Amino acid sequence: MAELLTGLGLVLVIEGLALALAPSRIEQALEFLRALGPSGRRTLGLIALAAGTALLWALRAA
Repeated sequence: MAELLTGLGLVLVIEGLALALAPSRIEQALEFLRALGPSGRRTLGLIALAAGTALLWALRAA
């Protein structure tokens, strides 16, 4: 449970930094995602999911 909360905390820190340091870049990223369309967003999400899973798997194996 502590690892899950640590992961959630890290996500919130990274998201907070992005919003605090580069709010205009966030708007550009949202415009990019809006223009991408549902299937493109789904593909991008699956790629991020696979990359995150691979990263966690590699960290656990080390």
